Amino acid sequence: MLAVAVTAAIAPAPAGASGRPILEVVGGNVAKAGEFPWVVRLSMGCGGALTAPRVVLTAGHCVGATGADKKITVTAGVTDLKAKNAVTAHSVEVIRAPGFQTETRGDDWAVVKLDRVLALPTLPLVPDASSDQGNVTVMGWGQTREGSLQQERRLHYATVPTIPDATCAKSYLAAKVTLVRADSICAGRHGVDTCQGDSGGPMVRRARDGRWAQVGIVSWGLGCARDAYPGVYTQISKFRTAILAATRKLS
Repeated sequence: MLAVAVTAAIAPAPAGASGRPILEVVGGNVAKAGEFPWVVRLSMGCGGALTAPRVVLTAGHCVGATGADKKITVTAGVTDLKAKNAVTAHSVEVIRAPGFQTETRGDDWAVVKLDRVLALPTLPLVPDASSDQGNVTVMGWGQTREGSLQQERRLHYATVPTIPDATCAKSYLAAKVTLVRADSICAGRHGVDTCQGDSGGPMVRRARDGRWAQVGIVSWGLGCARDAYPGVYTQISKFRTAILAATRKLS
């Protein structure tokens, strides 16, 4: 599950980049209606999650700089983007992580204020780093395979194990890409990964009370479902305080 695809120069590119096909999770399952009610689709080709009734949490590389932004349309409340009961809203303002430069340098998160409250469940953030290891669930409307041209309108999801930072960093170093370990969670397994069009979507796991909680944000990677290069996700526990502060400001 990767947020980015490899270019000819083996440099990562955001999964939601304009002009790229909008597809889905590689090796995933089709989500049932209502299964993940807080996941949303952003019109530039990224995913996100409702972290408050009128605030979406997504990747920093999916949006522009902090400030007014009325260009994003959000589709919510459905797993099938063409379902008749889809709910739509529009962006009003964006707060992007102050330290964001590019997705590979960390700080890859942003919150988007909507023009109205959505009557849908919200996705809480994990309270600490205790949930940052083990099996996690990732999702998106992105590619089903690297280089695919088919566009898919249904949400796909998959469960994958996290991968130790040291192992992940070593893999990417071979491609001359440095992993920002303190900001990242790596995850994936053979034949299963996120891909172009999944950027900004949530990585989740069940909390102790049985509810889903967000552990990460689809950020970047090289290719899709390549065994040598697991998907890289923004580590929510590292940025939880800042994300909550930005969310309160926009709520």
